Amino acid sequence: MRVLGIDPGSRFTGWGVLDCQGARVQLVAWGRLAPAQDLPLADRLLRLADGLEAVLAEHGPDLAAIERVFHGRNTRSLIVLAEARGALLATLARARVELAELAPAAVKSAVTGSGRADKQQVARMVRLQLGLRDAVLPLDSSDALAVALACGQSAAGGRLAIR
Repeated sequence: MRVLGIDPGSRFTGWGVLDCQGARVQLVAWGRLAPAQDLPLADRLLRLADGLEAVLAEHGPDLAAIERVFHGRNTRSLIVLAEARGALLATLARARVELAELAPAAVKSAVTGSGRADKQQVARMVRLQLGLRDAVLPLDSSDALAVALACGQSAAGGRLAIR
């Protein structure tokens, strides 16, 4: 099963694609969508949707997993994050890709063993689990790979609610 993990954001959206067969996981690709910050919000959201469409076309995932929004630095940033997430969800729905939504604590727990791990701990465990010991991954890309890992583990164990 090919899993696309997404770490949504309006400035940077990380993504990672894994092939998961039971306990065996193979890295396919990773990256980030980074629309120009001087664009109006609507244009940035369109760039995120277009970028995700390109990722979907290139990698053809069977399943996508995205982190749920749980907080923002302030109300405005939370609203913008939710808008970016909405653009990504609409793109996935239009492409008819099955979707799983995972809580950040569930992702952290699946990858590190602790639901309270910080971003650096998650990044370190992602690199170890995927054999990328010396790779420098942007945190949003390592978070997206963590989402894909957690989703792949849950799907293999039959513990995943897919919509």
